[in-house]
Amino acid sequence: MAGNAARPLTFLSPVFCPPSSDPATLLFFLRDLIPMDLLLLFKALILGLVEGLTEFLPVSSTGHLIIAGSLLDYTNAQSAVFEVVIQLGAILAVCWHFRARIALALRGWRRDAAQRRFWALLIVAFLPAAASGVLLHGFIKRYLFDPVPVACALIGGGLLMLYIERRAANRPDAKRINAVDDMRWPDALKVGFAQCVAMWPGVSRSGATIMGGMMFGLSRQTATEFSFFLAIPTMFAATLYDVTKSWDLLRADDLPVFTVGFAASFVFGLLAVKGLIYFVSRHTFTGFAWYRIFFGVVVLLTAWTGAAQWTAH
Repeated sequence: MAGNAARPLTFLSPVFCPPSSDPATLLFFLRDLIPMDLLLLFKALILGLVEGLTEFLPVSSTGHLIIAGSLLDYTNAQSAVFEVVIQLGAILAVCWHFRARIALALRGWRRDAAQRRFWALLIVAFLPAAASGVLLHGFIKRYLFDPVPVACALIGGGLLMLYIERRAANRPDAKRINAVDDMRWPDALKVGFAQCVAMWPGVSRSGATIMGGMMFGLSRQTATEFSFFLAIPTMFAATLYDVTKSWDLLRADDLPVFTVGFAASFVFGLLAVKGLIYFVSRHTFTGFAWYRIFFGVVVLLTAWTGAAQWTAH
């Protein structure tokens, strides 16, 4: 009878010891211990947090989602729809933060010349990315939604940010626009073309528009504020486009997962917007540049050495 007694489980037991420290392997190990529903909700929470925190920071939310999705082994068809949902949460976060300014622009677009001019600036800046997105969407999804190209874009974007920040420090006279209302349509168009570069995952939409704006004479605060406003039509259009492409993948069973991700993205997106506005009034973006470079190098090194098995998105 003693020989048939159940043996106590210990941390030395093969049941509790994962065969490797690789993140994907650890996730498969945890999957055997945690109910699948809870594991999916955990993934949704983490990815919603990542989207919310990084969407408006100059570090690339898409790049971080691709890398985080690979680490969490969440790269299936459902993940494509999920990313659309959490992106919507981030959009609504910036809309909520600037709700008073948006309401003023909506009320005055017929009678107030300044508000019509504001809408015109957004439309002019939005058009280049809209046209490029339609033309290059398939190519980008096929070839660039992979951790290694993302890492290259993170590093390249970080180096460019360092250059622009040094240029801004050495040439303070280049700053000629200190408010969004002082922008002209050529300024908006230049920022719009800068936004096109961010179609490469890892570049960062906010990073491209803020750094581009600073290159073209906008103050740091003005470039950041205009980047937030430009995010609204750009992200709404991208979300609508992705929804039409992924409509057949929507399922009622996924609602709990999507709800958790959406809520996390909204809450942390709101915190990121408020935090960035406070940050840019006191600091440069140099810290974000070094973070991008470090993160990109880590991804490339782990891919090159085989320390992590990165999965294509």
